Amino acid sequence: MEEPVFFHDTLGHRIAAVLARPEQATDHVAVLCHGFLSHKNSSSNQALTELMVGRGIATFRFDCFGHGDSDGPFAKLTTTIGVGQALAALHYLLTRGYHRLALVGSSFGGLVSILAAADWTRMHTSKPASIPPLACLALKCPVVDFGEELRLELGEDGLQEWKQTDTIPDLHGGATRLPLDYVFYQDCLNRIAYEPARTIAVPTVIVQGDHDEYVPLHQSQRLFEALPGPKRLEILPGADHRFTKASDFQRMLTLLTEWVARHPRT
Repeated sequence: MEEPVFFHDTLGHRIAAVLARPEQATDHVAVLCHGFLSHKNSSSNQALTELMVGRGIATFRFDCFGHGDSDGPFAKLTTTIGVGQALAALHYLLTRGYHRLALVGSSFGGLVSILAAADWTRMHTSKPASIPPLACLALKCPVVDFGEELRLELGEDGLQEWKQTDTIPDLHGGATRLPLDYVFYQDCLNRIAYEPARTIAVPTVIVQGDHDEYVPLHQSQRLFEALPGPKRLEILPGADHRFTKASDFQRMLTLLTEWVARHPRT
């Protein structure tokens, strides 16, 4: 059963989401955080929903600010806004009776998930009676330092053009430049996830291909070293950023789903 819902972050932005529930009642839910220039109904999110619901786990997939059916505009997006929206999703799910909460993040959504998990951990420490600990964290080719990725992708000339025009190239290959304020890059410089990850003790899995053309593999490796809790790093030989080969895509889905299913937090 899928239920379209709308909720708001602390800044008042309206966020579109879909809550998918298995037939049998559960308080176990995975929040699916999509990637940059993606949306809640991406092929990965839909495939993960099918697998997780089949395992008795609800999913909650939402459109980040400026994406899909959520408030925008995209030009005003920052990582900080994305993190606030992931936290708002977790709080919303508490009001719906879900208390075993997992975060599943893809690419930019992985960065959002790591930072949100660190913030949620601090909130749980200060208010353990009202904020349950996260059950687990599952990351698909997460961006850990988006500033580094953008510098590698755009180069210094590209960064200067961005600063002057508040536009970036379409990172998915389109011919038209996209409006995005340079503030996004400046915010990225303050939202690097290695140090926040050191505070996250929940079980965490990282899945990435060694042919990822966007996110440097060393980011996942360094993230893995920083995480203090139970963890697993799966590097898929030959897999690219989108796991375009069917066998890689299925392997990625299975690894994420099994991790969430095995770490429900009782």
